[in-house]
Amino acid sequence: MLRYQEYNELHLDFHGTTNTTLNYIAEKYGVDALKMILRKTGRDVYRSIHDKLAAGDASELIEHLNWFFYREKGKYRLSVTENEIILEVLECPAHRHLKKLGMEISQYSCLQTAEINAGMCEDTPWHSKVEVLGEGHCIQTFTKEA
Repeated sequence: MLRYQEYNELHLDFHGTTNTTLNYIAEKYGVDALKMILRKTGRDVYRSIHDKLAAGDASELIEHLNWFFYREKGKYRLSVTENEIILEVLECPAHRHLKKLGMEISQYSCLQTAEINAGMCEDTPWHSKVEVLGEGHCIQTFTKEA
């Protein structure tokens, strides 16, 4: 079971707060500081995912990706093999909600995803990359070392 699997009412407005915070940190402290914070978030907040990845087990990462995109009604495709996980986000639920709020999407939004994923994979046999294909459309790949 996921460490942070919530079933109560979903409040998507946290995306607005996160969006504003990304801009604030980058402008006040610099992009390198933002990257450091995001990577640490991936490693520490998602500690149970990180620890399982370190043991070579991607089951909690797969459950996490599936759960949160399903819960937020994101449009996505998830494919899994023994050594690779590919999440294609066809419509990012965060970007969709920010548009609904009338907010400009932070230029650091996709950096957030890339650095959090990298933090989850740090010092594990897994590596991540994010390929941005367009507005709210990306491919997140997690690959296990041979």
